[in-house]
Parts: sequence; structure tokens; C-alpha cells
Amino acid sequence: MQRIIALAIATFALSSLSGGPVAAHTGGSIASDDVDQGQRRGAPIDIGALLSAARGAPPIICSLASRAVRGWGWGDRSDAPSTPLGSFVSSTNYDFESDQFPAADVQLLLSGLGSDDPCVREMSVRLIGTQKAGTVGNELITRLGSADPGLRALSAVGLGFVQAANAVDPLIRTLRDPVVDVRANSAWALGRIENGRAVGPLVNLFSNDAEKVREAAVIAVGHMESTSTVPALIRVARQDNSPRVRRVAAWALGNIEAREAVDALSGVLAHDADAGVREMAAWALGSIEDRRAVAALGTAIRQDSEDKVRETAVWALGQLEDRSAIDILGAATSDRSPRVRGTAAWAIGQLDENGAKAPPGLLRLLTDESGDTRLKAAWALGQIEDSGALPAVRDALRIEKNDRVRRALIRALMKSGERSEATLTQLLSSSDPEVREAAVRGLAGGHAFNPWPWPWPRPRPFP
Repeated sequence: MQRIIALAIATFALSSLSGGPVAAHTGGSIASDDVDQGQRRGAPIDIGALLSAARGAPPIICSLASRAVRGWGWGDRSDAPSTPLGSFVSSTNYDFESDQFPAADVQLLLSGLGSDDPCVREMSVRLIGTQKAGTVGNELITRLGSADPGLRALSAVGLGFVQAANAVDPLIRTLRDPVVDVRANSAWALGRIENGRAVGPLVNLFSNDAEKVREAAVIAVGHMESTSTVPALIRVARQDNSPRVRRVAAWALGNIEAREAVDALSGVLAHDADAGVREMAAWALGSIEDRRAVAALGTAIRQDSEDKVRETAVWALGQLEDRSAIDILGAATSDRSPRVRGTAAWAIGQLDENGAKAPPGLLRLLTDESGDTRLKAAWALGQIEDSGALPAVRDALRIEKNDRVRRALIRALMKSGERSEATLTQLLSSSDPEVREAAVRGLAGGHAFNPWPWPWPRPRPFP
């Protein structure tokens, strides 16, 4: 138990080396630019003591500690395909400047890569990943040629973390390694380094026998955003026998914003057997923002059996901002899923059709069981500015208990032309200062006050 406590304390201290936040990121600025980040850093860490504490720690404890080493975040493209603790550990893509360790500590970490303890190896590579490529890159490249396949795989992870530019050619050679984990990690590392010389060798891995390798190669190519890879990615999205690989191929096409892939992605959305692949195809079509996708997205909204696919398809239509989709979105306000209904309301507001008639379904959402859906519906009505919706907004305001939704309804009232003396008197004399503020802002013509319900697309834009 003492070892576990020591490991936890040490790694929380380590997280301060990179100026990580003390609270979760909620979408705003985490720290002011004029704050001296050096003042937030902890005392120097005893690397030897940390690795000793790591030995024998339960995997879940080591996983949490390893995340703390890299800073904040819970998973994205920095998650290497194969690490000593496997699926227990996620890392992040944030690259902070951190204190550089003394040479003796760096050597301890490099030695730790060859430990027989998975937690020591995991902590070692994560800590090495906080150092500069010029300090550790050559040492890692040397270990990339080790006779130990585990050390080769881990060295590739380290090279990806530090984004060592001089490792591109060694990593390309390692793509032919006989061990699956080494090939997968090398592909992942090349994706982080993003050197165009690796594009061809990575595309060659699209036909590799190992699913893990194909997936890592496709993700790496997606991050390089080379349009020359689009035909190969389309073949993978259509034909690969692994849903995981097809899914990341759809993501890569969306990330590249490949307009020539619209027809292929529309077909994937319509016919793929896996809901996760269809969902990602919808996300990709929204990211590409080509209006040729309207029909395919509309069909998915009406017919797909999975809530998450319909929701993402609705989000994608909102991204397209095609006013011809208003009837599709209006029908989606009656979907059985509150998330789909709420996103449909947001998408209607995203069309920003000032003076248009609000769809009846949008007005019904003002009394939806979901507070989030009601919020988005009120926001959308404020965007549309339909004076014909004023009676429904007034009725909703009389019964609404949620403060955020009430402010959104007041905004909708003001933007839709509400100027009656009785209503204004009631709002401006409210005992709730936020209601009074919302009314005054509305009268002043302010457009930027809360709420601003911006749905975060699912799936997340990193596979």
C-alpha cells in the first residue's frame, strides 16, 4: 500500500511539471497567458524512487499514474497501439514544454524501458516522452534495433511521443518488423511525426494481415492529410473486413475533407453492417461539408436503427447548413431519442434562417422532457426570429423551471420581436437578476449572451 501511495503522490507531482490544470477543462481558457507557468511546477522528482515505487503496482494504479505523467486528457491519437499495460492506459496528444531531467535520470528511464516490470516500462516511456527529441531520440533509435521485440515496440512509442524527426527512416524500416506490435507502434509514431516520406510505406500497410497494424497505419495517414491517399482510404472504408479499420478509414477521409469520397461515404453510411462505422461515415460527411451528402444523411436519419447514427447524421446536416434540409430536420424533432431531438433543434438553428417560419416540431420541443433539448429549441427559435412563435415561447416561459432554458426563452422572445409593455414589465421587474439581465440584453440587441448550445459531435474527431 505504501508503494501505491508513493507512486500516486509522485505522479501527481510530476503532472505539475508540465503546468497541467488543477481542474477539468470545461471549454474555456485553462490558464491566463500572463501566468508564470514556472510558478506552478513542483519540486524535482527522484526518478529512481518513482520507478522503485512503480514496481509491482496494480495495473489500474499504474494506468492512472501514467496519465498524470503526460498531463490532462483521457484518450486520443497519442494512445499507442501497444504499450506494456495494454488497454489499461490512455495518454494524450498535448505536447507541453516540461522540465528536462538530469542526464542520470534520463539514463535511468532508458534503462527502465528494458525492465521486466510492465509498470516500470510504462512509466519510463511516458516520462521519456516529456523530454526533447534531441536528448533521447538517438538512444531510442538505437533501441529500435534491439533483439528484444518488446523493447523495439516501446522505443517506437517513445519516438512517437517526442516526435523525433531523425527517426522517420528507422521507423519506416521497422514497418517491416516481423512482430505485430512493433509494426503497429512504428506506424503510430510516424503519424505523430507527420513526415510525408512515410505516406507510401504506411499505405502499403493497408493490406497487412494484422488488424492492429492496418488500423494504426490508417490513423497515421489520416493525420498526415495527404490527398494522394484518398483512393486507398476509400477502398479500406468499403472493403476491409475489420469494423475498427473501416471506422478509422471513414474518420481519415473526414479529417482530410476529401470531397471525392462523398459518394463512397454515403454508401458506407447506408450499407455498412457496423453502427460505429456508419456513425463515423456520417461524421465524416459533416466534416467534408458537401451538400451532395444531404440525401444520404436524410435517409440515415429516417431509417437507421441506431440512435447514435441518427444523431450524428443530424449533426452533419447542421454542419452542411443546407436550407433544403429543413423538412428532414423538422421530422427529426419527433425522434424517439432525446439526443437526436436536441441535435435536430440545434441543426435547425444552425441554418440561421432569419424570419423563416419555425417548424411545428421545433415549437413542440419547448416542452420536451429533456432540459437540454428544450434549451437547444429555445436557442434555435432565437436564431430563426419567427414572430409567429411568440405565443409558444411565452407559454413555455411561464412553466419553465430551468434557469438556462428560461434565459434562452427570453432571448428568443426579444429576438423574435416581443415588445409588449406587459411582458417587458414582468421581465424587467423579475426578482431573478439573470432574467433581468437577459431581458436588457435582448432589448439592447445583444446576440452573444448565453446560452450557446453547441453539441459536441459524436464520435469524437480522433479515433
